Amino acid sequence: MSKYIEMTYEQVIEACEKYMTDEQLAFVKKAYNYANKAHEGQTRASGQPYIIHPTQVAGTLANLGLDQDTIAAGFLHDTVEDTPVTNDDIKKEFGEDVAFIVDGVTKLNKYQYKSHQEFLAENHRKMLIAMAKDLRVIMVKLADRLHNMHTLNHLRPDKQRRIASETMDIYAPLADRLGIGTIKWELEDMSFHYLNPDAYYRIVSLMDLKRSERESYIAETISVLKKTLDSLGIKYEVYGRPKHIYSIYKKMVDKHKDFNEIYDLLAVRVLVKNVRDCYAVLGAVHTEWKPMPGRFKDYIAVPKVNGYQSLHTTIIGPGGKPLEIQIRTEQMHQVAEYGVAAHWAYKRGNFSGVQASSSGEKLDMVREILELKDETKDADEFMRSVKSDIFSDRVYVFTPKGEVYELPKGSVTLDFAFEIHTQVGSHAVGAKINNKLVPLDYKLKNGDVIEIMTQSNASPSRDWVDIVKTSRARNKIKRYFKALDREDSIEKGQQEVANLLRENDLSVKEYMDKDHMEKILDHFNYRTSDELFAAIGFGDQSAIGVYNRLTLDLRKKDEAEKQKKLEEEIMNSGQQSASKAKNTSSTMKVKHKNGVMIQGVSDLMLHLAKCCNPVPGDDITGYVTKGRGVTIHRTDCRNITKEAQEQGRLIDVEWENIEDASAQAFNANIEIFGYNRGNLLSDVINKLNSLTKNINNISGKVNDENIAHIYVTVSVSHAKQLADILSKLRDIPDVYETKRSDS
Repeated sequence: MSKYIEMTYEQVIEACEKYMTDEQLAFVKKAYNYANKAHEGQTRASGQPYIIHPTQVAGTLANLGLDQDTIAAGFLHDTVEDTPVTNDDIKKEFGEDVAFIVDGVTKLNKYQYKSHQEFLAENHRKMLIAMAKDLRVIMVKLADRLHNMHTLNHLRPDKQRRIASETMDIYAPLADRLGIGTIKWELEDMSFHYLNPDAYYRIVSLMDLKRSERESYIAETISVLKKTLDSLGIKYEVYGRPKHIYSIYKKMVDKHKDFNEIYDLLAVRVLVKNVRDCYAVLGAVHTEWKPMPGRFKDYIAVPKVNGYQSLHTTIIGPGGKPLEIQIRTEQMHQVAEYGVAAHWAYKRGNFSGVQASSSGEKLDMVREILELKDETKDADEFMRSVKSDIFSDRVYVFTPKGEVYELPKGSVTLDFAFEIHTQVGSHAVGAKINNKLVPLDYKLKNGDVIEIMTQSNASPSRDWVDIVKTSRARNKIKRYFKALDREDSIEKGQQEVANLLRENDLSVKEYMDKDHMEKILDHFNYRTSDELFAAIGFGDQSAIGVYNRLTLDLRKKDEAEKQKKLEEEIMNSGQQSASKAKNTSSTMKVKHKNGVMIQGVSDLMLHLAKCCNPVPGDDITGYVTKGRGVTIHRTDCRNITKEAQEQGRLIDVEWENIEDASAQAFNANIEIFGYNRGNLLSDVINKLNSLTKNINNISGKVNDENIAHIYVTVSVSHAKQLADILSKLRDIPDVYETKRSDS
């Protein structure tokens, strides 16, 4: 990774002075002073004053040449989330635009969500929808993430990997779709460094190995190229292109190439004044060196959807070595490096999200995000659709008229048909690719020229849902059948809920009346009962979930009555048993041998609690339960409450002889957390086998952040052995936490 140099506040202002008026500068300075005061006394994980972070964010935005509202939002972006400042305060001091941008990057309150995954998905959804209204939201967020990645070394390893994974999945693709190459490459390389450090440093080492040889080769090529270009009589700039580690790795993996087979390890870039000169340089290059077949790309005639334009050609250079040469104008280079920000630099003041492209039309990505917002019901589904439709690798295809369409890699003919228009997709019967007939499930390739054949009486087939790749096409097909089957689905959904009520001896008329239904519609985010029942009938909504919500009050009431009765029984039983125990011995001794007993009390049943699995050496207590005798719990068990002690349910107990416990086996539950990788589970099992005789159960799962959570039940003889196992498990590479589980 390149060495990161922090900007001072003065350097940020200096960058702004290059293109701002005095009034605009005053506005930016006011934002800094406001943020500095709000964050006073706060520090980051690195120990630095917090204001350094918003200063770096604002500095990145200033270097991109963004307007005063965006720079101000860069300084203020964390004030609402991390200080007492409210969004209304920001709106009052800095106006609606700045307040909207700050709100767009401010996280939602965590307590509203069932899980961290749901919280993240909802925050990403909120940010992307705000971005679709004003692209400056994502510019601030990209600058924020860029500095966070540069300071990621101050966080613990599991957080580093989680944030790096999120960056690789969401923020680097966003930068790419917006054409901001300068940020995209940095985010990818830094994420790669934390996600796969072995591969990262291997490529760095390979690059360093022959660096001087490559630099000498590039210098020789540039020297020859300059002589050729001088003969054209044009103004130009030529230099070696910087290498990006993740792009090299991706090409090695995707194309199954060895490091030395990657052509653009060696690359030269030529900048000229106009398009005509681009093609003149291309002709000169191909005259001087032989081009490699199939390695020429004209992104000037056919630009990428994010606005990128350039000529790419790979030639057999000096000494017979392949060399890539990129040719573009200075303005094309600005767009390649800074994307939509470059357009703003050329057209000051035009920062609206819906007018961010050079043509003044909506960016395709913005349109797609707005469509997905309307077509998906929850944040998880929205983010899955965004990742598959918008952030995946792309394929570029053409209509017979030469119009370019961009779709996710793996898309089929049917995806293209729905991309053109819903009616085209719905009436599609086949297609011609490059004038050859193909089926609707033909997988598209770059450069395909597609003509969709339709029939007015044709309609979608239900198996199309499994054929298409894009969420957009899939949702349109589903919508067609939902409308077609609406009446049947409503009736089916009503019947499923009614049957559940009858099975539980509840009145359908009472629980499916207007009052009950209105209470649950908002919870499930439906406008009418028919919409809810149709969703159940179609399989998008669970009937049992609706039943549970309808009967929630009844079940709470029943549970409260049962709990009250049980508590009265336990309290009476506990007082009697505790009194008897005190008359026998002040402290009961627990012995584990073919069952459990308490010394001196023969008529009480006794067993070890399954919830906390106490083992010799643990601090323990006895819990008296009517009809079940005494249950032995760890004193820190979550099921031992203060109320239980006050009501006389607890008695004093202790282990009889911990030293003799080695012959006995006690179950203990362990939880292991680590970064998911190949052989992690195998390493855990091997380590456990060396530490204990029996592994009674093992299972695990991996979350969306690639964190493995492994559950194990092992046999141990005492608490000291268990502590030793937990300690030695933490020595396994990529395991960052082990703990004893309550269940």
